[in-house]
Amino acid sequence: MTKTESAPGARRKGSQTRAEIQEAALTLFTEHGYDATSMREIAEQLGITKAALYYHFDSKEAVIVSLFTDHMRAMDELLDWAAGQPHSPELAAELLSRWLTMSSRQGVRNMRFAVANHTALKTAMPTGQSSPLERTDRATRLILGPAASVQDQLSVRLALLSVHSAVLAAQGTEATNDDIVTAAMRTATLLVSHLFPDLPLLSLRGPEPPAE
Repeated sequence: MTKTESAPGARRKGSQTRAEIQEAALTLFTEHGYDATSMREIAEQLGITKAALYYHFDSKEAVIVSLFTDHMRAMDELLDWAAGQPHSPELAAELLSRWLTMSSRQGVRNMRFAVANHTALKTAMPTGQSSPLERTDRATRLILGPAASVQDQLSVRLALLSVHSAVLAAQGTEATNDDIVTAAMRTATLLVSHLFPDLPLLSLRGPEPPAE
């Protein structure tokens, strides 16, 4: 993995530096292990000073917490948007596609880290936060409405969790992130095709909900 490229002497914006630190740290944690990676190595990977790194994150734990809380916040914003729309098959398809897009872009990497560093993640994450399964439950209700059968609920829940399941299935293989995403999208499409037979579901969408 190479250092983040930037013009000599160029100043990074604060949000850009924060995102670059998250990206570099997640790569190092996944490749070398959380415990084996130091803050110094993260700084060296980016070509920044330790002082610049500590300006944004005071510990490795803070980096990990930020990765997962940022992802959960984005999911919450998507669900809040969907909750404000009239329920329709088109909305259901849009929500499911956007959920899987978010899971594919960042969730795959977060999940691969979580599988490889389960103990570190459990220790770092604060207690009392809503769980991913609670968000999955909310998304399922928004997609199906209040009167869905148990079988339909299970189908949608499995579709929403398809990226996470594909990451687990990829353990011990040479599957790339792209391989995992492709398998997850195919699986999700099969799981819900009976619910939305006339809609072209589950193409990867843009990161933001459409304007109202």
